Amino acid sequence: MSKALSHAKIVPRRSAERGHADHGWLNTYHTFSFASYHEPKFEHFGALRVLNEDRVAGKSGFPTHRHRDAEIFSYILSGELTHRDSMIKKGQESAGKDDFYRMKRGDVQFTTGGKAKYRMNFLNAPT
Repeated sequence: MSKALSHAKIVPRRSAERGHADHGWLNTYHTFSFASYHEPKFEHFGALRVLNEDRVAGKSGFPTHRHRDAEIFSYILSGELTHRDSMIKKGQESAGKDDFYRMKRGDVQFTTGGKAKYRMNFLNAPT
């Protein structure tokens, strides 16, 4: 094992043991302290800030929002999620307004937030 990770330990945490919030359109479980969930023993894990299990209601999703200096990993367990972001070249925004990536069950997506990336995610299926 790498010296840098010699202290790392994988500890399973079931959904019921994690922080939880149900916003109607979003049912989410937080592995680490996040949003209104605060648990001191589940914070300060170096660069790793968030590990959430998000269940998005059909025909809804995350509105356009900003990420800065973030690496985002998305794995689709079920359904279909549409992802759009602000990486369209300047001056071509209207031409590329319908550019998107549709993710399906089993798909993995890595997104780099960089200095100021905007993104939105929308669940296409009704459930």
